[in-house]
Parts: sequence; C-alpha cells; structure tokens
Amino acid sequence: MKKGNAWALLPIGVFLVLYLGMGIVFEYVLDINMGFYNIPIVVAFMAALLVACLQNRGLTFDKKLTLMGQGIGDKNIVTMILIFLVAGIFVGVVGRTSAESVAYFMLSIMDPRLAVAVLFVVSCFVSLSMGTSVGTITLLTPIAVAVAGASGFDMALCVASVIGGAMFGDNLSFISDTTIAACNGQGCEMKDKFKENFFIALPAAVVTLVVILLLSFNTDIQGSVAKDYQLIQIIPYVLVLIGGIIGINVFAVLLIGIVSGSVIMLTTGATTATDMLASMGKGASGMFETIVVTILVSAICALIREHGGFDALLNGIKRVFKGKKGGQIGMGALVGVLDVATANNTVAIVMANSIAEEIAKDYGISKRKAASILDTFSCIVQGILPYGAQMLVAITAVTELGGQISALTIIPYLFYPFFLFVSSMVYILFVPSKERTE
Repeated sequence: MKKGNAWALLPIGVFLVLYLGMGIVFEYVLDINMGFYNIPIVVAFMAALLVACLQNRGLTFDKKLTLMGQGIGDKNIVTMILIFLVAGIFVGVVGRTSAESVAYFMLSIMDPRLAVAVLFVVSCFVSLSMGTSVGTITLLTPIAVAVAGASGFDMALCVASVIGGAMFGDNLSFISDTTIAACNGQGCEMKDKFKENFFIALPAAVVTLVVILLLSFNTDIQGSVAKDYQLIQIIPYVLVLIGGIIGINVFAVLLIGIVSGSVIMLTTGATTATDMLASMGKGASGMFETIVVTILVSAICALIREHGGFDALLNGIKRVFKGKKGGQIGMGALVGVLDVATANNTVAIVMANSIAEEIAKDYGISKRKAASILDTFSCIVQGILPYGAQMLVAITAVTELGGQISALTIIPYLFYPFFLFVSSMVYILFVPSKERTE
C-alpha cells in the first residue's frame, strides 16, 4: 500500500464542519425553515479549496492550478456537466404537470382501497421519468394529502409512500443528478448501471408495495379523489425512459425528449414559444449550482489525491473492510456518511467518486457495480434523513395545505429505503459477481 497523508483530507473535514455545523445551527437553533438548504454550499466548498491550496508547500501555486485544471478537465467531468445542462433543458421544456395527470389517471381507474399503492407506483414512475425526487415529492404530496383526507388513510403512510417512490426513481432514472454523477464519475454506461441497479431496487419496491397493500386492506375507506388529466404530456418522459433502457446515447435520448416535448407542449397549447424558451433557460440554470459544486469538488479532489489523502483513506478502508464484498460495503458506508454530512445525495456522490474509483481498482469492483453502490446507498440515506430536502419539502407541502406532520411520524412508514438497504446487502453478500473490472 502507498503511504498516505491523512492531513491531506483536511479540506473535506473543513467542508463538513462548516456545512454540517451551520446546517445544525440554522435548522435546530435558529429554527430556519429548510435550514440546511439556506447555506451557501459553494462558499463552503470554496473554503475547503482554499485549505487544499494552502497545504503541501512543496508545490507551487501554479503547479496546484495545473493539477486542479487537470481534475476539472477530465472527460467524465466534462460529460457530466453537459448532461446536467441538457437534462435541465429537457425538464424545463416538458414541465411537470404531466406528473399530476399520471396520478389522477391511475386514481380514477383503480379501486379506492389501492389509492396508497397507486401513490407509490406513480411516484416511482414519475421520478424515474423526471429524474428528480424533490420535484416528484413537490408535485405528488398535495395529492397524497387529498387522498388521506378523502379516504381515511393515515397521512404519514400516504406521504411516506410518495417519498419512497420518489427515491426509487431518483436511484434508477437516466436523467437523475445522482445517476449522472455516479456513472460519469466511475466511467460506466448508464444502461449498464441501470441493469445492475434494477435487480437491487425492484425487489425492495415489490416488497414495499406488498406491505402497503396489506396495510391498505386493513383500512376503512371513506371516499376517493378525482380530477381532470392530460396523458399526452407523458410521451416525452416515456420516450426518454425507453431510449435509455435500450441503450441509446444519453445526449440523443434527451434531444428526442426535448424535441417531442416541444412539439407536444406547443401543439396542445400548454405553453407558448417564448415561454418555452424561458423555461429552457430556467431548467438549465437550475443545474448551475450542481455544476459549480462538481467543478469545485473535482479541483479539491485533484489536490487531495496529489497530497496523499486518498491513499490514507484507502489504507484505512482496507484495514476495516476485507475482500471484494467488504470493499463494496466500505464504498457504500463512505457515500452514506458523506450524505449524512451534506444532506445532498448528488453532492455526496460527487465527493465520493474519486475515492470510490480507487477502491474499485484495488478491490476489483466493476465500474457499473461501483456506480450502482454509490447511487443506491446515497439514496437509502437521503430517503430517511429528517433534515434532507425530500423530507422537508414533503412536510412543508403538508403544512401549507393545513395539515400537521413531522419527520418522526413519516420515518416508520418509509418502507422502501429500509428494504432497499436490505436488498443491497443481500446483493453484495450473497449474489456472486462475474463481471470484469475494466
């Protein structure tokens, strides 16, 4: 093993202390709504980058700039940034009203006793198509509140079903920030990661659905929810989903989605040409912070690697986790801890990518499996974080509609993240891997 330098990891520690520390103060001391998401994460990463630049006086500042430039200019980083932008434009074009259409269509044709199961399945589909768990929760939580109010189902069960389904799609979607970050960070094809991930996520989703159905049939139903819908608007999402699964280049898939979405939205009168252009710009700009974070983390990781930080961390992981299976668990634990600290699964993956790449090489873990582990474990943790965006957005939506709910009442019903953890561990420990590492 190469001799590492644990002090080289100081920039990561500085970021975590600043971000997590301020987040706790904002959220629990100052009682600021969405406190963690009022912290300028870019500023926290800039402070970490400054610390990295001040380390290792054996290198000139000019040499450090060169190293940062090489880290930022990596092919996978450039690809990731471009996909972020195109995915943002796609979401901006098609809008998010189609999510409501899918939900109300399913509720209109299904038995009222299946309403919560419908919420879970629709959340899975919508997040898988849209690539955003927070967006899915924002759109479907009001419907979950309506279902709870009209039918008699427990509010916490309805909301938790939406959150669980949203995390299913966040984990698997071809245009999810987490998928883009994990696949490009590890240098694997999205379709390969999807195939690897699908057989972990599907069992967890099926078991979750069974549990929801068992609870549903033991509930006295009082009524149902109905509203108009337009299913034609889901066509672009379906095209993107199918194109990604069959292996079409992600840029081509997103272009198909943008073109088809533009035609449908304009011909149906859902928007005007000028409004659509504005939505494209808004969708792209919505990715700017994620892109800047990606650039800063790439620069920081380049310096940490040069200073010996990754070698030190890898040596520590090797001492604790033995063998290929241990390496996979160590990789999952790494991204999980980072997600607890950042409350953002995309940022956690971006931070973990470089270290995970080294772990994968040393333990003989395939790129597709590494990407799958990073995405899955970050979504497991993110899905149950009391201070995560998903939980806070859901609670806020319920409160705005006059309801009352807390994270403590929702977490016991978050079946999907818990079953996903069990499924992941079973897959790692008991399913033999015959994949090549290249």
